[in-house]
Amino acid sequence: MLIAILVAAGLWAGYWVIGAQGVKSGYSDWFDARRADGWSADYSDLALHGFPNRFDTTFTDLALADPETGWAWQAPFFQVFRLSYKPNHVIAIWPDQQLIATPGDKFDVSSAKMQASLITEPHSNLTLSRANLVADTLQIARRGHDATTMTALHMAAQKQEGETALYRIALAADDLAPSSRFRKMVDRSGGLPHTLSAFSADVQIGFDRPWDLSAIEDSRPQPRRIDVKLAEAKWGDLELALAGELQVDEEGRPKGRLTVKARNWREMLDMAVASEAISRGFADQLAGGLNLIAGMAGNPKTLDIPLDFRRDLVFLGPVPIGEAPVLRLR
Repeated sequence: MLIAILVAAGLWAGYWVIGAQGVKSGYSDWFDARRADGWSADYSDLALHGFPNRFDTTFTDLALADPETGWAWQAPFFQVFRLSYKPNHVIAIWPDQQLIATPGDKFDVSSAKMQASLITEPHSNLTLSRANLVADTLQIARRGHDATTMTALHMAAQKQEGETALYRIALAADDLAPSSRFRKMVDRSGGLPHTLSAFSADVQIGFDRPWDLSAIEDSRPQPRRIDVKLAEAKWGDLELALAGELQVDEEGRPKGRLTVKARNWREMLDMAVASEAISRGFADQLAGGLNLIAGMAGNPKTLDIPLDFRRDLVFLGPVPIGEAPVLRLR
């Protein structure tokens, strides 16, 4: 019995050593491939621990940048934990400070904790099956500005059974506090509370292909169908809710209908004008029609209206109110 135990232990130790070498080599090859594609992809150290049951990888001074899309990410460290006997289950841990650059701006992100659990489909190119992300005391600050904060962010995504690229995504932010710059711009009277009492979304999105490793290496999957079960935000006496379904063509133009419910909608129009999202003249014209609709429904403070997306425009009833957004992920 003792000999059998020692042999088994030796075989398992050998498996871990060989597996660890394979994991480390795989990461190194991935970074080499990104550099060959023109990326900036660097780290100062790659350490692997976790014997005997895990492959725990820590990258130090990590920097990734894709010049083609304009996205970049820098972090003092990043950790990826994988069970040696279940390699398709991954735990990712972010540092308390990181930098994210988009094609339009740079953002400093800080948190007390940020980690995710991801399960990929076996024998695939890391095709996402389901994921959960939790961030505590999250702050997101545009460079040169103060931060938008929240005490917690919860996000979950799950690939729907029997579908190749249909995902159910849920998101909720606790105690979301807009930046003071945004608050001063849209709430000049100072009447709104410091935090939103609700900010959440439950959406089902069908993409043109599954989310897998190629989404990082090559290009992002693009939405083709968006089913908004419910998205809502509540800020003081202001309440906004969306539901509906959109089809998205290859150019990213949506078609379909979203139903919007807005409480104290006039104040929302004033905020849109203050933030320069719309002009005062257009807001006054829009308010006239919306006031009539709200009055016909019996409550002049609450709107419950459909927005139709067609011919690259957004329609309120028969009246076009603006261009439809282009829904493409860069």
